[in-house]
Amino acid sequence: MKSENVDVLVIGAGPSGAVSASILHQKGFKVKVVEKEKFPRFVIGESLIPRCMDNFEEAGFIEGVLEKNFEKKFGARFLRGNEVCHFDFSKKFTEGWDWTWQLPRAEFDKTLTDILTSRGVDIEFETAVENVIFNGTDSLTTVSNVKGEKEIHAKFIIDSSGYGRVLPRLLDLDAPSSLEPMAAIFVHLDDKRRPQGVEGTQITFDVLTQRNWFWVIPFSDGKSSLGLVAPKEYMESIDTGNNAETFKNIINQSDYYKERFDGLDFLFEPKKIVSYSAAVKKLYGSGFALTGNSAEFLDPVFSSGVCFATESGATSARLAARQLSGEAVDWEKEYEEYIMYGVNVFRSYVRTWYTGELQKLFFHTPENPEVKRKVCSILAGYVWDKNNNFVAKHDRAVPAVAYSLPG
Repeated sequence: MKSENVDVLVIGAGPSGAVSASILHQKGFKVKVVEKEKFPRFVIGESLIPRCMDNFEEAGFIEGVLEKNFEKKFGARFLRGNEVCHFDFSKKFTEGWDWTWQLPRAEFDKTLTDILTSRGVDIEFETAVENVIFNGTDSLTTVSNVKGEKEIHAKFIIDSSGYGRVLPRLLDLDAPSSLEPMAAIFVHLDDKRRPQGVEGTQITFDVLTQRNWFWVIPFSDGKSSLGLVAPKEYMESIDTGNNAETFKNIINQSDYYKERFDGLDFLFEPKKIVSYSAAVKKLYGSGFALTGNSAEFLDPVFSSGVCFATESGATSARLAARQLSGEAVDWEKEYEEYIMYGVNVFRSYVRTWYTGELQKLFFHTPENPEVKRKVCSILAGYVWDKNNNFVAKHDRAVPAVAYSLPG
């Protein structure tokens, strides 16, 4: 069997794996990326948040992505009937990026891997991981593709395999999510009646009921992504047996958007995912780290997925580089505790969104500008800034404020 030797094997070429590979390559390590799919490929997670930009900047991706003219995202709008709540990322508590992108992930992810390939990073697409054997921090990974099987010897593995969850599956690391089982159904269409200006380009979350919400993500090419998120049981109750018919019925539930999207053709059969939240027993082990969706995924409501993917990808790459250079790394403190702190901040906000407490805060008038600045920082992904008391006291800040509000 053929074999090769690398410093780091990265499993998965999405944003998490791309950030990891780029940072390690910049530091002079020999990196190999294996990706099961052929790019470009469709994937959900089309709305980024500003914290991602710090990681893309470190990985050297900003300039190359700017050339693609993806739609810039400067904030978000939340609707509930006649009520409107705007968040402007330039008016947040924590210093950092004031904008990011909303984009079709197929083209975006391909852009990142094209940049990596142009820099000499070795990426093998349509290559699946069959088995991994660890000997201390060293590993032997068997992969397969149309050319057959081969072995990759690595000193460290970063698993960025997303929903493929390669190492959690092979090493029995999967754990049940603490969040309620939810479901999503989504589609793209040509947004032919899109209004001009900000009204037509801003991302919007249309709250249909306390636990059901509808997203609209406009892209720079005139297309838009639409989706409904709701409890699993509700999604089952509205299932007509035909996803296109079901989605047409969903559009009609949105008083704000039904005229804009009525009768427009879908660009593909609407896709559905059920019980998408995921967790693991550990984020690392001897010779490996889990990043992005291969570790934890919460909920799409605040677009935290790519933020955690890039944050964990960048952090694991830095730590792996130090370890490979002979430093002692405290993976528990510097990786697990750090990443999970941010995850748990967002988890608190996801929970209070669905209990209605966060929605009460969003739509209350008159608004409290200082509270809004601090919440805006969280929506921007700055969930590690403990100077923000809505981060430091994430498990009780929103319920306390919501309780104090009338109504």
